[in-house]
Amino acid sequence: MKNLEKTKVFNINIERIDELVTPKQIRDEIPANDSIIEHVYKSREAVKKIINGEDNRLLAIIGPCSIHDQELAYHYAEKIQSLREKVQEKMEIVMRVYFEKPRTSTGWKGLINDPHLNGSFHVEEGLRTARRILKTINMMGVPCATEMLDPLVPQYIADFITWTAIGARTTESQTHREMASGLSMPVGFKNATNGDVTVAINAIKSSISPHSFLGLHQDDGKICIFHTNGNPSCHVVLRGGNGGPNYSEEHIKKYESELEKSDIKTRMIIDCNHANSGKDPYKQPPILEEITRQKNNGNKSVVGFMIEGNIYGGNQDIPTNLSELKYGISVTDNCLDWENTEAAVLKMFNELK
Repeated sequence: MKNLEKTKVFNINIERIDELVTPKQIRDEIPANDSIIEHVYKSREAVKKIINGEDNRLLAIIGPCSIHDQELAYHYAEKIQSLREKVQEKMEIVMRVYFEKPRTSTGWKGLINDPHLNGSFHVEEGLRTARRILKTINMMGVPCATEMLDPLVPQYIADFITWTAIGARTTESQTHREMASGLSMPVGFKNATNGDVTVAINAIKSSISPHSFLGLHQDDGKICIFHTNGNPSCHVVLRGGNGGPNYSEEHIKKYESELEKSDIKTRMIIDCNHANSGKDPYKQPPILEEITRQKNNGNKSVVGFMIEGNIYGGNQDIPTNLSELKYGISVTDNCLDWENTEAAVLKMFNELK
């Protein structure tokens, strides 16, 4: 713990400051070997080709709303790997491995922030655990997707990530647009919670451009200035909004026009949960059916979809006694169970032309 200087006007509301290990220290402890680096590189290139229209397969981002249990993550990854092999001719599946959860007000902020799920906030342990999970899943041959929320976190885990989301609550944030401009993987910007897609379009305009911003140096942890080239692999993620779903053919045509006017590639991913499903995860399979219909009718702009799923369906509150936590059930958003997830994806695979 660092000594905390306080005056009448400085650090008034800061209780304490804990020193954090540098990104390099954690990356040295849990390194990415050559085979993992090659796997992540090839996975990113595959996703980029889909986004750029060079590969007609669909990008499928599937998995838990959030990761709270290491063994559960590996269990789900085994199922994803098996499904990847079955559908690889028409889909590139990337597993959702989300460790940071933006909250509307309060609640569990994710495994990195609170790995013990009890408000103890052992962030350093959370970073190590997250990196260890990502390494293991990549070693299983499964590419990983996540949401980058804290702008310092990428220095700790980004080398294990194939695809990144910027959430609906942070798409408008200049800090996150700057961060995205320097990330090494494709980035999807969700439309705003009110359904406004213009916010995501503006975010893409910003993030494909160069930026300079403050960040954390991976070697010594010093604050430094990052100068970026801009990230050319940014795209829109449609998640619906306060007005309802936004994945219909009429919506897609409207957004195609808006993207063209902004001189941005007309590439979109449809998030089948959240406002598009009315937060009912069991309404996700019919959305896959609609995506299939549009693709079979010649749609080129929808290049992927997201499913929130877990071993078992629904969700649960985090109990005070963690021994009462039920295995395989989300502790954040409601999720679709694996049986229905697999069935919906295989049905889509069989029906896609």
